[in-house]
Amino acid sequence: MISALTEDSVAAAPLRARDVIIRKAAMRDIAPVLDLINGYAAKGIMLPRTEFELSENMRDFSVVYSGKNLLGCGALHFYSPTVGEIRSLAVAEQAKTQGAGRFLVEALVKEAHEYELHAVFAFTYVPQFFAKVGFGEVERGELPLKAWKDCLRCPKFQFCDEIAVLRVLQPALWTAGLPTMPEPGLYIQLPIVR
Repeated sequence: MISALTEDSVAAAPLRARDVIIRKAAMRDIAPVLDLINGYAAKGIMLPRTEFELSENMRDFSVVYSGKNLLGCGALHFYSPTVGEIRSLAVAEQAKTQGAGRFLVEALVKEAHEYELHAVFAFTYVPQFFAKVGFGEVERGELPLKAWKDCLRCPKFQFCDEIAVLRVLQPALWTAGLPTMPEPGLYIQLPIVR
């Protein structure tokens, strides 16, 4: 859930869409995606992933390549029939500030539209980046409880410093700013560090 995007990833984007390939990830992408994510996990910026976890969730992932070089990855994970999370968003060091992250988020949001989701959210250290692609900050308690399942294994769980961001995709269907959930009590308020 922790995003590898950092402040230096928010600069102008010199990459052009014709210079890159953005596609759904395939099983052959497991090794490079695992290397990218776990490189950031070693720095404490993202949660580590295992080969098993990636294999199990590979259909959630999209990747961006330039030639044979993986520039970044990200996943759209569903939490309800109306809400999804953009997670595991990581950009290779050599591609930061070139627009790979923006291309990935745009592709994941497009996918969310195709699935007719009402909204997508993310947890990030760089809300400025997400603001540039249409997300706004929200209180964590507004997000589905299931979104916190990865948080339980995070070493920062009790003192999380990530910021929750949300992008409403279908305002007419978005009820009072909160996702429509099948049962009451699926929300949780975690400690907020200020």
